[in-house]
Amino acid sequence: MTKTRSTDQGLGRARQAAGNGSGGMRRPWPLVLLSALLVALAVPAALLVAPGFLGPEPPAPAPPAPAWQQVPTALSTVPGLAPPDGSAPVPLPSAVSAQLEPLLTADGGGTFTAVVQDALTGQVLFDRGGSEGRVPASNMKLLAAVAALRVLGPEHTFATRVVAGPAPGQVVLVGGGDVLLGPGGSKKDQVMGHAGLATLAAQAVEALQTGGATGEIKVLVDDSLFSGPALNPAWEPGDVAAGEVAPVYPLALNSARYDPAVTTGPRPQDAAMTAAEEFAAGLRSAGTAAGLTVAAAVERLPQPAAGTTTPARPEGEGTSQPVVLGEVQSATVAEQVNLMLQDSDNYLAEALGRLTALADGLPGSYDGATAAVGAQLAAAGLAAEGMKLVDVCGLAMGNQVPARQFSEVVRAITSGADTRLRSALDGFPVAGLSGTLDTRYGDAATARGAGLVRAKTGTLNTVLALSGYVVDADGRLLAFSFIGNGLTPGAAGNKEALDRAATALAGCGCR
Repeated sequence: MTKTRSTDQGLGRARQAAGNGSGGMRRPWPLVLLSALLVALAVPAALLVAPGFLGPEPPAPAPPAPAWQQVPTALSTVPGLAPPDGSAPVPLPSAVSAQLEPLLTADGGGTFTAVVQDALTGQVLFDRGGSEGRVPASNMKLLAAVAALRVLGPEHTFATRVVAGPAPGQVVLVGGGDVLLGPGGSKKDQVMGHAGLATLAAQAVEALQTGGATGEIKVLVDDSLFSGPALNPAWEPGDVAAGEVAPVYPLALNSARYDPAVTTGPRPQDAAMTAAEEFAAGLRSAGTAAGLTVAAAVERLPQPAAGTTTPARPEGEGTSQPVVLGEVQSATVAEQVNLMLQDSDNYLAEALGRLTALADGLPGSYDGATAAVGAQLAAAGLAAEGMKLVDVCGLAMGNQVPARQFSEVVRAITSGADTRLRSALDGFPVAGLSGTLDTRYGDAATARGAGLVRAKTGTLNTVLALSGYVVDADGRLLAFSFIGNGLTPGAAGNKEALDRAATALAGCGCR
């Protein structure tokens, strides 16, 4: 207040002096008005110029997206799953049936079986042929995921190594089960390409240089981890030719794709040799400065006779361990399982199946993989009577699994009783947003399920399946499985029937 008063007093004295003709010159009024006008114009002009010096005003922050639009990256972001809310009302079976019966109708032929359960209690809310064996297509990957997580564990990784060869001047690339290798440097923030062959080659060159290696280096590849045929005889040759799958080896680039961004068309038919040749090229590039040359040809490590061990991968006591020249680790099993479910990756599923078998003391073959998956489901109390498995990716038409099997598996994943299985939750595609459901749930009949339905898809010519979970309008967590067999290939209404049914569950109060 003191400053304000002194200013007012000074202005009063100036006016008094001007009126008395003393104390200074009188300012002409036109000049005063002109000065005021210039000041008035200068203020907005300064405001216009100021951003050029001070920078533009930051834009207002965008409002956060609604929860249903956000793809869950952790369990805590999934409504109703931390853990399932037991206080929410359970839908009435009669009301659920009234919703689903008119929707699950096949277009042009075939039938749908279905099971809906309360995820917390297991109460069956809808059952249409839920105990009948059906061809499940890629819903099989849910069973493979459970087995891999139980046996290997979510945090397990697979090593790809380079070791000294059985003769001087040789190195051996040893496949340890990572089929998601990248050609370049290791990318620790990614699943595909988490371990890079260029990184492995640089490690090997450094070790060779330290060891005094000179002259030409020959690359061998050891892909003996898996056994049995590389191609499952239950697969249709047309599916292999179309690139749905390829011969399975314990090391591969990009899940046996030439380009990870191109997921259709021809694939390498010898993924192990393709990876070894890429490694040799990286070794050649990294070794030039070190004075090393690399032989053009890459060969397989000769396998020992039955009852003996491979020099590059000895096992048991009393055997000499090879010198490790380099090693890169894969992404975790949990991360690989989630990628398998999101993208419905057949090759990755079969590799994980064989790795599960080996860890369970079974052969790393197709028969070993199906046996391991069946044994783990039984051990978890999830095996259905009469279940028949001929592969673990779901490409074979010979698989027979009832819908009830899948709804129980979904319940086991969401329940939290086995914490290993909960790490598969992020792998379920989200309706309209991610994975194999990203382009679905966009029409008027299914849009209400977008962001809410989370389910594994399955598609073959005459088969469609959808198994997953949803939190209904009352906050109750529901597990479901819908499987269509004998469907008319390409009939437009069949996939929509599954999506409409899942959408109905999402909006269900059903009481």
